[in-house]
Amino acid sequence: MASSNNQLVVPQARAALQSMKMEAAQSLGVQIPADGYYGNVTSRETGSLGGYITKKLVQIAEQQLSGR
Repeated sequence: MASSNNQLVVPQARAALQSMKMEAAQSLGVQIPADGYYGNVTSRETGSLGGYITKKLVQIAEQQLSGR
């Protein structure tokens, strides 16, 4: 599996973020590489995943800020 230079501010969130990535990939029909190498995944697909995840994180933050 490929290593990442990104460090999570809350390391305990790793599993939740991984789950969110898998949900996004399934929803968008993007295949997540089993070996972690994204070199064969198009920029459009990875950008879609990032956009989807960002949208979901903003929704979660808005819900928390509004008290729901």
